[in-house]
Amino acid sequence: MTILQNISLKPYNTFGIDVTAKQFATFTSVEELKELISNSKFKTQNSKLILGGGSNILFTKDFDGIILKNELKGIELVHQDEEYFYIKAAAGENWHSFVLHCLNHNYAGIENLSLIPGTVGASPMQNIGAYGIEIKDIFYQLEALHITTQTVQTFNIEDCGFGYRTSVFKTKLKNEFIILNVTYKLRKKAVLNTSYGAIEKELEAMHIAEPNIQSVADAVIRIRSSKLPDPARIGNAGSFFKNPVISKFRRHAIAERFKDLPSFVIDDMHYKIAAGWLIEKCGFKGFRKGDAGCHKDQALVLVNYGHAKGSEIFDLSETIISAVKKEFGIELEREVNIY
Repeated sequence: MTILQNISLKPYNTFGIDVTAKQFATFTSVEELKELISNSKFKTQNSKLILGGGSNILFTKDFDGIILKNELKGIELVHQDEEYFYIKAAAGENWHSFVLHCLNHNYAGIENLSLIPGTVGASPMQNIGAYGIEIKDIFYQLEALHITTQTVQTFNIEDCGFGYRTSVFKTKLKNEFIILNVTYKLRKKAVLNTSYGAIEKELEAMHIAEPNIQSVADAVIRIRSSKLPDPARIGNAGSFFKNPVISKFRRHAIAERFKDLPSFVIDDMHYKIAAGWLIEKCGFKGFRKGDAGCHKDQALVLVNYGHAKGSEIFDLSETIISAVKKEFGIELEREVNIY
């Protein structure tokens, strides 16, 4: 076990922000993790961060503390019954690689979550979702290490308190636990969800008359690839803002001004509004100031065109929030974690 000093975080965040961590270490086993959090260098630091794929984070300055990078690996079928496979994956596994593993073994229910950046451990923390599916829909349980007591605790779906892009690990239990592994409940007989977004249209373009989990995944990958920039080419963290939920009265007022308003029914009184549409209507699609900007094809994605500082991307997000609030009376909430 080695704790490194003054390490550049540029390779460890998909925005490609070049900041420095005061201390940095990786762990590949629970034993290594326990050793690290028992170390005085960890205990005496006020700022601590467990890092996965770095795909949902914006560093705005050097990190004056210690970062532990989760590199736990392993995928196994731990149980099955008449309807489901129960698949346990270590928290450091790449999310999309895990999805591909499930597709190759005909484990159904995860196909709509293809090509989402990040790691398995981040999936329940963020309750990641796409195209009508969220982690809570396929979640069974997870194991996490309590940092203070070093005990491993099991969390079921009720324990996790899942909400829209959130969980107890981002709220009341923030910085108390380190997720070790997640077990998902995936179907033996597929129940395809193709009604959300452009999946059906994409399947038609692919000339797929009878879709299966692989073709749905392929359609999702094609859609995401056409809309979202590759972080390997242009630094970004995917969707920067959450889609806001507003009352039906505010939605009606906006729809009277803009007939093309994209909205989705939540319940009798609430609608979800596309944040990217709001940002685009405020004129930010393709906007660029220095190397910080909004992507030319998707206003919801803030990008680093090369050498932007995290503070510059953050300032752009502040400008966008202010403009959307002024124009629509809606305050956008960041999905990306700010440090």
